Amino acid sequence: MNGISIGLLGLGTVGTGVIKIIEGHQEELMHQVGCPVTVEKVLVRALDKKRDVQIDEYKLTENPEDVIDNPNVDVVIEVMGGVKEAKSYIVRSLQNKKHVVTANKDLMALYGAELLQIAQDNGCDLYYEASVAGGIPIIRSLSEGLASDRITKMMGIVNGTTNFILTKMSKEGSSYEDVLAEAQALGFAESDPTSDVEGLDAARKMAILATLGFSMNVGLEDVVVRGITTVTQDDLHYCEQLGYTMKLIGLAQRKEGRVEVSVQPTLLPSEHPLAAVNDEYNAVYVYGEAVGETMFYGPGAGSLPTATAIVSDLVTVMKNMRLGVTGRHITAPLYQKELKSDEEIQSKYFLRLHVVDKAGTFSAITSLFAEHGVSFEKLLQLPIKEASLAEIIIITHTTSKKTYEDIYKALDELDVVQSVESSYRVEGGE
Repeated sequence: MNGISIGLLGLGTVGTGVIKIIEGHQEELMHQVGCPVTVEKVLVRALDKKRDVQIDEYKLTENPEDVIDNPNVDVVIEVMGGVKEAKSYIVRSLQNKKHVVTANKDLMALYGAELLQIAQDNGCDLYYEASVAGGIPIIRSLSEGLASDRITKMMGIVNGTTNFILTKMSKEGSSYEDVLAEAQALGFAESDPTSDVEGLDAARKMAILATLGFSMNVGLEDVVVRGITTVTQDDLHYCEQLGYTMKLIGLAQRKEGRVEVSVQPTLLPSEHPLAAVNDEYNAVYVYGEAVGETMFYGPGAGSLPTATAIVSDLVTVMKNMRLGVTGRHITAPLYQKELKSDEEIQSKYFLRLHVVDKAGTFSAITSLFAEHGVSFEKLLQLPIKEASLAEIIIITHTTSKKTYEDIYKALDELDVVQSVESSYRVEGGE
């Protein structure tokens, strides 16, 4: 091969990083694949926009056909974002026998199985390492490094924005609103942060990880999602007092062929390795039957970390091209999707109540839990100043999601309970 030509869809933060790595790492790329790598065409929204990277003007275009229908382009790298347009461009690229590398988590979570089938039908590669955890090579680790093992659980922090917010709230005592404004000013949060703070971004990533790790088609609709917008300083204070740290945790578990996938604020024992992952960093714990526990840690976003994952996928594509094995890494899921019922999902729970401060209140609450066969692991009871109320904080022993939800509804109906202030899942600990 005389060389590999790249077509780039998008030249924003990540696209700029891709250009910088391709141009700055030519010696390493030549060593890896034995031929030069050049950028042929780049799709941009505005030709006259000022950019953070030097690129010949003749390589820029506002016409997507100049990339996806270009006979000189061997590999299309999609970093434009969005779903509808990006999907149509990737489909056409694959149908034109062009290999594709994408960082698009939204697209892969919704249409990954369909796109991988189209790639296989056309003998093309489709890689998407950067779609889940930026510079952390979690997808390659699952598909290659841990391919011989049976993955039973994946748990991690896969959204840097929410981790930054919870870290600042915990360490500095700031309110959610103040920290969100700071995250936006620093570029860690979008002007519309909904996808991040409501857990949707993390849910898309967990759907991708569960599909790959469990070899079954897990869709976004299968992920139970809850964000961090209702987390308060009181919640974080009591978590710390009880020996826990709160993180937005993506969780995918498999037992006897049945799976659960969720994203929600979760209490972790403060000595757990994930509890020490702070600010905008990401980390994923993977549990395998053979390997045991492994953890992958690093920057989950950013121009160069994400671009590193993209160019690593590009190197894999180029090696496959030289070996004549493109499209052969794609395999259909091995298992039919079977989701756990609420009776099968087991966890501990954190519960914070405001109750009437009078004799018999505590007895009524403990009796309710006892009726459902649930005991307390930890308990705090504190008076509320200037009110005839008390605050009760409970961490339960392990119970089913169904049983806990029944208790939650019953608590709301007890006369002695003024309000259920907050409730969170608790992961780990003895």
